[in-house]
Amino acid sequence: MIATELAILAAPSGSINTEGIVTFFASNIAPILLAVLGVIFIGRASRGEISKVLTSSAIAIVGLAFIAGAATLFFVGENIIDLIFN
Repeated sequence: MIATELAILAAPSGSINTEGIVTFFASNIAPILLAVLGVIFIGRASRGEISKVLTSSAIAIVGLAFIAGAATLFFVGENIIDLIFN
């Protein structure tokens, strides 16, 4: 069973389901990471480290903005390239 699954994974199909990968990360991994960040921030805030919480929160928000920008470019990048080079 495992050998056939590996053969299927190793077989060149010509395309990768990147939309499925992005959907998996957006629906499963991202909420878990955000929950972990929230627990860390709440733990720091309860100890009185408000300045560290604010700094970390700002960094996390900027990071999410970069991730959102990358996702946007991922979906509309081909259209932008077509506009520039055609």
